[in-house]
Amino acid sequence: MANTLTGLIAILYSAINTVSREMVGFIPSVYRNSEAEAAAKDQVVRYPIVATRAASDITPAATGPNPSGETVTYGDMTISKSRSVSFPWNGEEQVSLGNQVYTDVLQQQFEQAMRTLANEIEVDLAALYKYASRAYGVAGTTPFGTNLAESAQILKILKDNGAPTTQLRGVIDTAAGAAMRTLAQLTKANEAGSDDMRALGILLDLHGIQWRESGKISAHTPGTAAGYLADLTAGYAVNTTTFHVDTGTGTFLTGDILTNTKTARDTNKYVVATGFAGDGDGDVVLAAPGTRKAWVNNDPVAVGAAYTPNMVFDQNAIHLVARLPAMPEGGDSAEDVIVVTDPVSGLNFQVAVYRQYRQVSYEIAIAWGVKAVKSENIALLLG
Repeated sequence: MANTLTGLIAILYSAINTVSREMVGFIPSVYRNSEAEAAAKDQVVRYPIVATRAASDITPAATGPNPSGETVTYGDMTISKSRSVSFPWNGEEQVSLGNQVYTDVLQQQFEQAMRTLANEIEVDLAALYKYASRAYGVAGTTPFGTNLAESAQILKILKDNGAPTTQLRGVIDTAAGAAMRTLAQLTKANEAGSDDMRALGILLDLHGIQWRESGKISAHTPGTAAGYLADLTAGYAVNTTTFHVDTGTGTFLTGDILTNTKTARDTNKYVVATGFAGDGDGDVVLAAPGTRKAWVNNDPVAVGAAYTPNMVFDQNAIHLVARLPAMPEGGDSAEDVIVVTDPVSGLNFQVAVYRQYRQVSYEIAIAWGVKAVKSENIALLLG
């Protein structure tokens, strides 16, 4: 059978070149999990988690060391979505438009289909902000308004958490991107180290962080918690993740920014990993590694205001599995299938043509799953 999609290759690559200019900063920034690419939709894929180990003194002896064993734990992720965009054409529609107009419209349809799917993946990745460890900045205030202090402080959080610093990625919204671009020291080649910001309008690597923009970062609306106090007579030690609180009202939501308002004790901003419905008393769980300071019984705690969750993270802290949707053995009724690769995001899109009675249908498809696998290596830059 002839390759019926050969004549569409030029159209498809024209479309993908347009899509590759979309602001999808998360997709090329996160780790692509190749272990899960062969998994079926909703099939659990496990990855190992190795705990830290304590050091010990060296003591000469007749035999070598006999260390205790270790239980290696694991995390789970799945390919949770298999999605496509389809559109049909019949002969009369093609004739009515004429060849050139039909070709232009078809290109735009492919473009919009791939844009839709890439944006859905970007949305899923952006939503992982709720699994960050801590935050820096002022809710409701765009970062980089006057200088680069936020970049240095967010780097400090990750360093204090022990995150690797060789593959750090920062993804910010367009407001923060615009503020960064207007900083005078980044538009002068002699101070920025390059004229890329000025000449090409792209974000630079700052403080070892590769900064990109995303058009899919959405504001977080916090819970209504008010008047709560930390509830434990003995207090809470450093690195505590679960707190019991009492006396207050309202809700704690996942992704809320929690602070100990006894600021002389702790000025850090923590991300709530698990909240509770509120009113009375209950447990609030913070993302690992937990608190940086010890808390005292009856320390007041508060939930921060609404914020825009810009993210900075080690590339390996967030996993993306993106593969072609599985075809049955021997194929289905598609007359032909090809793969088109987005050169910027690296996503592979499956394009299939289905010839029917006096019409043809095109399908653009991709399957994916996302997960934040290490909260310690993710931090939020509030906007």
